[in-house]
Amino acid sequence: MFHKISEWFKRFRTEEFKKSSSYKNIKAGLWIILTIIIYIYLIPLIPEYTTGIFHSGHRPDSLEQLGQSTEKLIRTTENSIKRLEKKFNGLSSKSTYLVVNTTENEFYLFRNQKVIRQGVCSTGSYILLESGEEEKWIFKTPKGQFRIQGKITSPVWRKPDWAFVEEGLPIPPQEHESRYEHGVLGDYALSLGHGYLIHGTLYQRFLGLPVTHGCIRLNDDDLETVYHNLSIGSKVFIY
Repeated sequence: MFHKISEWFKRFRTEEFKKSSSYKNIKAGLWIILTIIIYIYLIPLIPEYTTGIFHSGHRPDSLEQLGQSTEKLIRTTENSIKRLEKKFNGLSSKSTYLVVNTTENEFYLFRNQKVIRQGVCSTGSYILLESGEEEKWIFKTPKGQFRIQGKITSPVWRKPDWAFVEEGLPIPPQEHESRYEHGVLGDYALSLGHGYLIHGTLYQRFLGLPVTHGCIRLNDDDLETVYHNLSIGSKVFIY
């Protein structure tokens, strides 16, 4: 849950967050909670306190304490909002980074806490492929925080074993020429490590769907923008 909240915060700037409907909803929600507390715990006490006031002609000390408790609750609520803003600032980065939503198959490219590019992508299909009793592959996109490990132009796909199993072909030796395929990854590729890439695709009609073997596919224009804005070491957040 914390991870989802953290990723949600990344999609807003501090200034935008304060002006957004989400920020107003949070404040409204906190005031609703405060109102409920007052209604449940304080309203039933009013007859007792008002009776004492009318009969004695003075304000009971306990009522003053009640007012102080309410003020304390308001201050606590305001401090909670400030802590949320501070946490947001800590999670946000002023550098350029990429956020990938694997549920919606969408991406967001941020710079200085502002979205400069967004669009659809394709991520892992979660299909399970088996070859005999020992070899198994599940095609999912890893989630978490990553960094760009390398950048490549005109990438060549080196087909792993599962690509041949999927096509019903015998698995060739590691350096066999049949493993190398040109022109299927687009003009650019960015490595996330462990064989996972951000790259282009020949099947752009499937963008927005979970159809990959774990890599992140973008259309040509989006890929070019991401490639030229992210550097080696740039962060990529996948959730």
